[in-house]
Amino acid sequence: MNVLTKLSLASALAVLLAACGGQAGQTAAPASSANTEKTEIRFGTTPGDFGDMVREKIQPMLEAQGYKVSLTEFPDYVTPNKALAENAIDINIFQHKPYLDSFKAEHKLDLMEVFQVPTAPLGLYPGKLDDLSKVRDGSTVSVPNDPSNFARALVMLDELGWIKLNDNIDPLTASKADIAENTKHIELVEMEAANLPRSRQDVDFAIVNGNYAMSSGMKLTETLFQEPSFAYVNWSAIRSADNGKKWVQDVEAAYHSEEFKQYAQTRFEGYKYPAAWGNAAAPAAQ
Repeated sequence: MNVLTKLSLASALAVLLAACGGQAGQTAAPASSANTEKTEIRFGTTPGDFGDMVREKIQPMLEAQGYKVSLTEFPDYVTPNKALAENAIDINIFQHKPYLDSFKAEHKLDLMEVFQVPTAPLGLYPGKLDDLSKVRDGSTVSVPNDPSNFARALVMLDELGWIKLNDNIDPLTASKADIAENTKHIELVEMEAANLPRSRQDVDFAIVNGNYAMSSGMKLTETLFQEPSFAYVNWSAIRSADNGKKWVQDVEAAYHSEEFKQYAQTRFEGYKYPAAWGNAAAPAAQ
C-alpha cells in the first residue's frame, strides 16, 4: 500500500469517526447551551410605578432564586415592544392588551401577553380648571395620541357627557369618526402620553395615563374622574417563543405571590389589580 492510499484511508476513517460522535468509548459532546436554563432576566418598563415594582419587590424575589435581574426604563410606548422583539430585553411591562394587539399587528411582531399587573387607571386631572363643573364651551383637554389610549379618552369624555359617541361602537377602537356630537365643543389636544403631565399648565383638563401620572408626582386622589373599565389593566409581554419557559413561570409566580400582593395593595393603593388576584385584590372605591 503506497503513502497516498494510506493517507486517503486515514482521512476517510477520521470523517467516519467524526460523524459517529468520535472514537469508540468516548462520551458524546455535551448538549448545546441553548437548552441551559436561563439565569438572567432583562425587564423593560416605562418610568414610574412598573419600574418601581420590579426594583422594590420583583427583582429581590427573583434574585433570591438565583436569577440576575436588570431593568431598562423606556421613555415612550413604542420602544419597549421593539426592544422585546429584537431580544434587547426579555419581558416588558407597560401596556394594556388592546395596545399590544394593535402594535404587534401593525409592526408584525411575534409577541404575546402573559399576566396582568397592578395598574393605575387613566384619569382626568385638573389643568387650568380644577373642577368638572367649571368645564366651558370650547374647553381644551389634552389626550394621549396613540389609537388605543385615545379611544379610552373618548370613552371617558362620553361618560362625562362632554361628547356623545355613536351607538354600538367598539370602545376599544373608538376614533374621532365615532364622535356623534361634541356637546361642549371640546378641543382635543393630542400628544405623546409621556408629555401629558406637563401639558396641564396649558390646557383646561388633562387625561393622563396612570403610570405617567405617578412618575411625575401626581396622585390618584387628584383625579376629577377615573375610567371605570377593567379592560385596560396592563399586562406583561414576552416573545411568543419563550412561552412556557421556566423563567417566565417564575416571574409570573412572583407577581402572583402573597408577598407581592400585600406590597402592591399597600404601596399602590387605589390601583386596579389583576383579575387573577380575586376579591382580595379588589380596587379601592373611586
